[in-house]
Amino acid sequence: MREAVIEAKVAVQEMREALGRTEGELALERQRLADAERRGRLAAEIQDQETVTVAERFAVKHRERVGVLERKLAAQREEVVLAERELGEMQGQLKSATQGRAAAEGDRSTDRAWREVGVHGLQDDLLKADLDRAAREATADQQLEALKKKMRKD
Repeated sequence: MREAVIEAKVAVQEMREALGRTEGELALERQRLADAERRGRLAAEIQDQETVTVAERFAVKHRERVGVLERKLAAQREEVVLAERELGEMQGQLKSATQGRAAAEGDRSTDRAWREVGVHGLQDDLLKADLDRAAREATADQQLEALKKKMRKD
């Protein structure tokens, strides 16, 4: 599931990049259309019919290309929105699955820990008793040494 989310993220990023490229192509094509129309007007002002005809032919070509690119851009935007929505859903499913698995693993881990405590609980009690006895013996030894020192001084 993680790999699918990663692939979807990459796909969305590629779609966004393609969208950016299309926007750039559209801006360039609009500029070419404006240039062809301007050339046609200028040629008409000086009554150069041959240039007017060529400029109109180019303007038609660029107008068609602008129309195609505008439709392409709209389709790409819709595709990006759709892909982003699907990615969001996939991320939500992954998060739910991960949390569900973590909770289940946490429950299993807790159960295992309690079993180990139960098994080791007796050992812990024995170890604690040994430590308590050792502490009492150490205290008794210290008190004995203190008494011996006191007796020597007197």
